[in-house]
This record gives sequence, structure tokens and C-alpha cells, in this order.
Amino acid sequence: MPWIELIVSPKGESVVQTREFEGAACRQASQFLEAALGAVSHEQLTSEFYEVQISTPLTQSEGH
Repeated sequence: MPWIELIVSPKGESVVQTREFEGAACRQASQFLEAALGAVSHEQLTSEFYEVQISTPLTQSEGH
């Protein structure tokens, strides 16, 4: 289940981390937090960002 973690340091710096999202869905999910917090100073993409769910149609042969 995807989730978002917001970490705020004692200095007021914030970090938004998304977990278990596939592909660019993390950006859509965290967009409201980034807009509320202000300008993004650094972005580090995880391996999950580059994952692509591939679906292939299944075909059945007649008689099988």
C-alpha cells in the first residue's frame, strides 16, 4: 500500500518521501504537499520511480 512520509527537522526543513508508488504516481500523490511547503530544493528519485508495470494480453489457443 503506497504511503507518504513527511519529515520536518528542528530547523524547519522538510523532506517528503513517497513509498511503494509505481512510476511517476509518486509525483502526483505528493504534489499537494510540495505546493504547500514551497519550492523544492532537491529531488532524489528512487528505483520505484523507474519501475514500469507491464501488462501483456493473454491469448488462448482453441481447444486448450
